Amino acid sequence: MRKLNGLDWVALILVIIGGLNWGLVGLFKFDLVAAIFGDMSAISRVVYTLVGIAALYEAAIASKLMKK
Repeated sequence: MRKLNGLDWVALILVIIGGLNWGLVGLFKFDLVAAIFGDMSAISRVVYTLVGIAALYEAAIASKLMKK
């Protein structure tokens, strides 16, 4: 099993943040990112974009690990 590097950890943390935020939206109609940074503010959009990129990165890593 390969060790996680810094980028792997950052991506994992962002994906967890995104998952928890979607859980809050689904269960309570509460968007934590929007509550902290403002509804669709520039910072919120950056956070959402980084979470999406992290998810793509994690999906790519997962597919590579599955091939091993």
